[in-house]
Amino acid sequence: MTTDALFANIKRDRARFAAAAERIDAQPEAIFFDMDGTILDWQTGMEESWLAACEAHCDGSYVATELVSAIYARRTWYWADHERARAGRMDIDETSRQIVRYAFEDHGLPESDLAHRIADSYRALRFAGIVPYPGAIETLEVLRQRGVRLALLTNGAARDQRRSVEMHGLEPYFDCIVIAGEFGAGKPDERVFRHAMQSLSCSADATWMIGDDLEADIAPAIALGMHTVWVDVAGDGLPEGVDIRPHRIIRAISELL
Repeated sequence: MTTDALFANIKRDRARFAAAAERIDAQPEAIFFDMDGTILDWQTGMEESWLAACEAHCDGSYVATELVSAIYARRTWYWADHERARAGRMDIDETSRQIVRYAFEDHGLPESDLAHRIADSYRALRFAGIVPYPGAIETLEVLRQRGVRLALLTNGAARDQRRSVEMHGLEPYFDCIVIAGEFGAGKPDERVFRHAMQSLSCSADATWMIGDDLEADIAPAIALGMHTVWVDVAGDGLPEGVDIRPHRIIRAISELL
């Protein structure tokens, strides 16, 4: 390669990088948000809720802390399988009951409706304890004021997710809300993203996807040509062995501002 050709390539690449950086830094036409783990904090207080539910219904046949340990083991096993987890989110109440039933079996406890009472008590405590992350609602307000079109894309059952939307007053912030249980498909199905883009009349290259799930939120958005922002609340960084690479990593959506 001649010197002139080399410098021409460098100049071309610099222009390409500058154009890409400008697109990323510019305000997008639209932003798609995941809900749980991105806008709403559904994890804080989880362990305390399980312990409280086990203690409240303890009939002397088990030690609450030991049963909680069995529940944690089964919970980890259950959600580790992506297909099982996807189906489980469509009826989270029954999934919690199933996890406790498995924990009863592992713990040598007989089958009884006690497992269901514990699970139902836990679900009630968790729903009451879910709150928006600090600065999340304020971020949505600012983006709306700036004229950015917003969509909410959330997996899960229609009843559960719609109840969360209503409880936290999220509906007014979004031009489009896609709930898997209502739409008939959930992330990472590309139909969810395409439907939101069509509803907001926005193109993929002018849209950002913000979410905490690399496989459900980030990977399909990258495939469609969207700018992606992964919410790493714990600050642990990308997991080893995962080749999904978001364009940006933040710990809270308030960093978008």
